[in-house]
Amino acid sequence: MTTLQPRPPYSQEELQKLYPQGLQLQLVQILLRHGERSPVSARFQNAGLGAFWPYCSVARRMVSATMEANAGKWDPLQWRRRLETFGSDDGPIIASGPRGEVDSVCNLGELTDKGRETTYALGRRLRHLYVDQLHFMPSTINDADMIYLRSTPIPRALESLQQAFWGMYPSATRSTSFPAVTIIMRAPADETLFPNDSNCRRFAQLSRAFAQRAADRWNSTNEMEYLNKLLSKWMPESSKRVAVDSHPRLSGIMDTVNSTLAHGPETRLPKEFYDEKARKIIETIGVEEWFSGYQESQEYRSLGIGSLMGDVVERMVGNVERNGNDGLLEIGGKDGSTGKGRGGENAIKLGLSGCHDTTLAAVLASLGTFQGEMWPPYTSHIAFEMFKKSDIQSPQVHAKRSIEETTPIAATGDPKVRKGWFGRIFGDSNVPDMNGAKNSPLGIARQKVETLKDSDRAKLHGYYVRIRYNDKVMTVPGCKPAGKHLEGDESFCTLVRISF
Repeated sequence: MTTLQPRPPYSQEELQKLYPQGLQLQLVQILLRHGERSPVSARFQNAGLGAFWPYCSVARRMVSATMEANAGKWDPLQWRRRLETFGSDDGPIIASGPRGEVDSVCNLGELTDKGRETTYALGRRLRHLYVDQLHFMPSTINDADMIYLRSTPIPRALESLQQAFWGMYPSATRSTSFPAVTIIMRAPADETLFPNDSNCRRFAQLSRAFAQRAADRWNSTNEMEYLNKLLSKWMPESSKRVAVDSHPRLSGIMDTVNSTLAHGPETRLPKEFYDEKARKIIETIGVEEWFSGYQESQEYRSLGIGSLMGDVVERMVGNVERNGNDGLLEIGGKDGSTGKGRGGENAIKLGLSGCHDTTLAAVLASLGTFQGEMWPPYTSHIAFEMFKKSDIQSPQVHAKRSIEETTPIAATGDPKVRKGWFGRIFGDSNVPDMNGAKNSPLGIARQKVETLKDSDRAKLHGYYVRIRYNDKVMTVPGCKPAGKHLEGDESFCTLVRISF
């Protein structure tokens, strides 16, 4: 599937059912796929598809921060980008679009103007729900201290996050003194916002095994033969056959088809690529190849998406404990026991994370809610909503110090303080955090339920989590048994069930 066709806003009747009285919305975490982009590889140039597309107006108005060393000040450098490639004689030439355009030309895998529009529109939809309809978030903001922003290091995900945030809070809703927002990012080796097979050998091994299984299952079927009758003439001379593991791979063919469908007529493939039956076959096989492992293997789930789900749960439990582990400490705020953040906030209310199709499908498949779903369209999103029963009192805050006041673990030896990676793994209380960074309260989020005291378990009672995917409520099979969901509505999982 390509561009998402969002449903209309919830009606008043739907809102009353989705957000019933007696439950208070506490925290919303949104994982959003980036918007429309150019293909990540230049494919099917033999079919008339240009390698470079003229859909990235940002290339005309690039801005970089530059420092005047002598003056010690920073100034913006405005510049225009043009891409260079190789010509027919292997000499350098300026890349151009279908009509010879040399400006606004997209790099491979770059967020296009259309992608910026749709992610901005996603932000507007989120604003309509959480600001206009539910009044959960304020209509105007002086800062972003209650909002946790995070992105993968891939530019299209970061830019989509920025567009969605700006759509939710456009310029008219931000104060004139609105400060720079904090966006959390990680080095590629540490990234968990997508299944990171580049930095986990075992997960890469399992990924290859499931991909090979898909190839063994599908390469000799009638469905693949149908695809070959339509598309094999456009395959490279070295591989005149379409297959799961052909070159380009079947998933690569799907990527280019979806990218072309999302954009203008100047970047279109021959009509055979858009055959409805063929597209359905390609998507069905692609979903099995990439995501069946999450449904079938606990190890695959743990390695592929387990760390991200741990982060999501930790922010939920941190919100309950009010110890800063909801993301407040990461953006530079203070914990709930000692003070408020820069703008007067002491808890995160909204989290936005820019990620990818493989993130969303992996999360849903791991939770058992991806059956019958197709490949996540551009600008798809998952919303994790945490609720509290109205008659439940917030637990007493146990954190004693703000992040600025916390001393290194080597000095305190306090087991309640998060240690560096060595200490977290091996339990060495004499090892400070990596790079000498301050340590934050550990809390209970990543502990096994069997090890929790009754008083700690009691903190999570009366809290529920509901998942919406592209505004559709998803019911987690593991939450259906009695006692694991809100009475009368299986879509509201108990926080204990989601956490442990």
